[in-house]
Amino acid sequence: MVAGTNFCDIGFELDKHSSRLVVFSAIDNLVKGGAGSGVQSMNIMLGLEETSGLDKLFPLHP
Repeated sequence: MVAGTNFCDIGFELDKHSSRLVVFSAIDNLVKGGAGSGVQSMNIMLGLEETSGLDKLFPLHP
C-alpha cells in the first residue's frame, strides 16, 4: 500500500507470551530513499515548496 508513495505504514502487535510490543513498518525505498531526497533537495535549490512532487503521490496497486 505504500509503493509509489511518500508514506510509512506502521503496525503493531502485542506478544502476550513475552509481554512485548512488536512494531513493524513499510516504506517505498525509492521515494523515502535517494530519489525522494533528490527531489526534496532540488526543490530547496530552486526555491520551491520542499514537498512539491512528493506529497500527492498515489499507491501503485489497484
